[in-house]
Amino acid sequence: MKLSRELKEFSRKLGHDFRRPELLRQALTHPSAARDPLASNQRLEFLGDRVLGLVIAEALYRRDKEASEGQLAPRFNALVRKETCADVARETGVGEVLRLGRSERLTGGRRKTALLGDAMEALIAAVYLDAGFEKARELVLRLWAPHLENAPADLRDAKTRLQEWSQARGKGLPIYRDLGRTGPDHAPTFRVEAALASGEQAVAEAASKRAAQQAAAAALLERLKGEDEKERSGAGQPEETHPRSGPDRGGA
Repeated sequence: MKLSRELKEFSRKLGHDFRRPELLRQALTHPSAARDPLASNQRLEFLGDRVLGLVIAEALYRRDKEASEGQLAPRFNALVRKETCADVARETGVGEVLRLGRSERLTGGRRKTALLGDAMEALIAAVYLDAGFEKARELVLRLWAPHLENAPADLRDAKTRLQEWSQARGKGLPIYRDLGRTGPDHAPTFRVEAALASGEQAVAEAASKRAAQQAAAAALLERLKGEDEKERSGAGQPEETHPRSGPDRGGA
């Protein structure tokens, strides 16, 4: 089976020359474009998810020898979740070569997080089946390198961290309000407010409601922590004393 010029170019961009090009084609075939469900990328996505998990788990284990399981787990979850896989797919140009049925093409399937994330996992499996685990490992470590470098030590999601912060201070549970949606159906923007009963709030926008909630929670938490820092620094300063104004009434 020969690859089209477009897929050959994508293969070069991916950094892997397929000995079995049919694996690449299958990895990029969404179920909506497959006559036979077994010819789509779903089975490859199932396998690729497991390969990705092992590679990322090993990478985190080796990179931070002092981290506990409780510290490694949230970082792992953040690096293998569908949103991160979709980010890597966008960086690699997967959406441009993804084979979709007509309905998915018309509804912006090339930008959808779920479709891109599945295709990225399927590509990992395709490399694994084509050339073995070491090649798949090299691929994942190369494509995920920026995400591994930028992963902070505490990767609990922002909504969880905000909830823990507010409950610890007796402020109750955060409330999330949908403020509206703009943009076309294939590329919407959601606007969400995160607020506490005590009145603090922050607003954020994102391409999905879930992402907008997380962004609003992160913004509110950052603001609240900043106010905490100001209060603590202010409380630690001695009260400033001012000299009495007016002329000196004492005689020389």
